Amino acid sequence: MLSQFVPRSRKVRILATLGPSSDTHERIKELAEAGADAFRLNMSHGTHEDHAQRIQIIRSLEKELGRPTTILADLQGPKLRVGKFANGKEELTKGQTFAFDRDEMPGDATRVTLPHREIFEAIEVGTRLLVDDGKLVFRVTSAHPERIETLVEVPGTISNNKGLNVPDVVLPLAALTEKDRKDLAFALEHDVDWIALSFVQRPEDVAEARRLISGRAALLAKIEKPAAIERLDGILELADAVMVARGDLGVEMPAHEVPPLQKKIVESARRLGRPVVVATQMLESMITTPSPTRAEVSDVATAVYDGADAIMLSAESASGAWPVEAVAMMNSIATSVEADPGYAARVHFTETLPDPTTADAIAGAARNMIDTVTAAGIVCFTSSGSTARRVARERPSVPILVLTPSLQTARRSGLLWGAHAVHTKDVESFEEMVGKSKRMALRHRVAEGGDRIILMAGVPFGTPGSTNILHVVRLVGDELERHQARV
Repeated sequence: MLSQFVPRSRKVRILATLGPSSDTHERIKELAEAGADAFRLNMSHGTHEDHAQRIQIIRSLEKELGRPTTILADLQGPKLRVGKFANGKEELTKGQTFAFDRDEMPGDATRVTLPHREIFEAIEVGTRLLVDDGKLVFRVTSAHPERIETLVEVPGTISNNKGLNVPDVVLPLAALTEKDRKDLAFALEHDVDWIALSFVQRPEDVAEARRLISGRAALLAKIEKPAAIERLDGILELADAVMVARGDLGVEMPAHEVPPLQKKIVESARRLGRPVVVATQMLESMITTPSPTRAEVSDVATAVYDGADAIMLSAESASGAWPVEAVAMMNSIATSVEADPGYAARVHFTETLPDPTTADAIAGAARNMIDTVTAAGIVCFTSSGSTARRVARERPSVPILVLTPSLQTARRSGLLWGAHAVHTKDVESFEEMVGKSKRMALRHRVAEGGDRIILMAGVPFGTPGSTNILHVVRLVGDELERHQARV
């Protein structure tokens, strides 16, 4: 696949969720043209048939638009819910007692069924139970194998099957449910590029998912529970990328604690060279209106200034009334931020120290050389994608042209900051590497005649993890014509 797609001027990637508002060939193409670099399939909604159709559309557009396109399947994870009420709902008052039990009888104003034995095993006196995205808060006063007694701290209406959060303890629940395993098998059968794992509490959850995926897709861990924050470094070590899932974080902990945590997660991921996605409610008002609030614009801008690899749209593009406009707005905000003269200093506020490896040393040297030799771009040859990730971690000021013989690697690069991936044949010699780099830089308008580009590769060629070459070349500008004449 020799793409003619011109690299986007912005470095941060846009991940757009597909849904009822964006499930036709025409609409998904409009999203891509408006700025979407990758597409999310939310496995919590829709059937496998729905998702298969969207995957087929994306792969057909990949050929039509001439660029590798990234697909992320987001697994639902365990969903904790209360049972049903005899009257459908009940109004609870502050300070009253209320019980959650194993009795399957319909609930009333004093109790309701809680069909999750794992909660009874883990709950402790003094911990909280949050219902309906935290609209109601209960404090545990006594805990028994069959009954949990609580006091209502934040009152309201409780109704059938409302969601439940238990933020203060680690629940003995696997991150993958039976539904998730079926969804995972479906996603891997359809060659999606990334799997997003929900309900991550500990590194072991990530390890289990990695074992099941077995290298067939990259793994993104969603950080949405307080327990995951406590073991963030261990999760980052095992995951290929992480997502700041601010919606659930904002339910399970006070909202004012989420912004500092967002910065902590972004910084930690960047230091380890893991792509990081900031998600949830970024342009929430655009679900129903054609323009965002100023606060939402500032929120998106903050994530870009922090150096996130990707920013995500959820309902805005999946079920909203203005999906294309939401992507275009996010593209405009990101482009404007990156044009700010102060952007480079801000994005490099996070110090990313290299590991003691040749590849990291070369990636750091490449970024330092850009201004010294006035390079127009960095061209890296990679089979596994590790070279591209190392360069992206440095947040260079020029485009990163990723040349890879692996279509899988090219597609996975869609969540990588500043990367423009091209699926192409591998090179076998130093001279071939230089010639192909020049031609690709011209073809994809990364550089033009008279510009310098920086090349990164590994010898022997085609060997993963062997990055050991850093080379600077100047383009004449007629390399494409001379190559075609020889052919």
